[in-house]
Amino acid sequence: MAVALAASPASHAQAANSATLQLDAWRRAVLAGDSAALSPLYTNSPRIFGPKQTPSELRSALDYWTSWKARGLKTVSADIQDQQEPQPGFQVLEIQLTLGVAENGATKKYFIKMAQGYVEQGGAWKIAAEQRETETRLKAPTAKKDIYPAGVDAQKEIAESIATAAKTHKRVLLIFGGNWCYDCHVLDEAFHTPEIAPILNRNYVVAHIDIGEYNKNLDVAKKYEVPVERGVPAAAVLESDGKLLFSQKNKEFEKAQSLAPEDILAFLNKWKPAASH
Repeated sequence: MAVALAASPASHAQAANSATLQLDAWRRAVLAGDSAALSPLYTNSPRIFGPKQTPSELRSALDYWTSWKARGLKTVSADIQDQQEPQPGFQVLEIQLTLGVAENGATKKYFIKMAQGYVEQGGAWKIAAEQRETETRLKAPTAKKDIYPAGVDAQKEIAESIATAAKTHKRVLLIFGGNWCYDCHVLDEAFHTPEIAPILNRNYVVAHIDIGEYNKNLDVAKKYEVPVERGVPAAAVLESDGKLLFSQKNKEFEKAQSLAPEDILAFLNKWKPAASH
């Protein structure tokens, strides 16, 4: 994940559980908003990097993590995505944090991708390096999937989607993008979450239209009035008879990683079939 914490791959079996146990102590201190408990978990001069690898001081990191308590932090989970031991006495954990925060009478989830490098000092594991990304409301994809398989006939896929929509009283949601597009994977990940999947699957047939390197299916994008040159993912909504109801003109999904689940749900509810309103 992070250049600052880059390490050579090592098997999970090679890495002891000590850093993992220390991560749980770190997680509990963040949940408590306890700076006094957090500080000793770091070395005296750790390498701290904020979003976009911006160097930061330990004090700034402590202030950031403890600030979540004031924002209404209720739960913290830490999912280890990868664990490496590039050399004895040094372990690197790549982590997906999920923070549950009470806001306006509801609990909302925030996600943070981060990495921590642990060193063994005097029999204890301490954080010597840390890098985090900007918190998001949508979870980052853990692995890139083949959302846009090569060789698919877009026109045929759309025709089949329209036929399915007509039989099931749904609408067709066209998502233009490419496998290289990070935000396309973020949006697809969101489509499979428990908050969004039920409303999506109940009301829409989804068809992914591959634009390649902005050199495929551009005629299809033009037909449905989607200016993909402004960025992807880009969406269009069709009635079950193929009539165009909506085409993305204002980059609604182009920065999917900056969206919240509520944004996607509002869109899906707005354009779902009238019988579902």
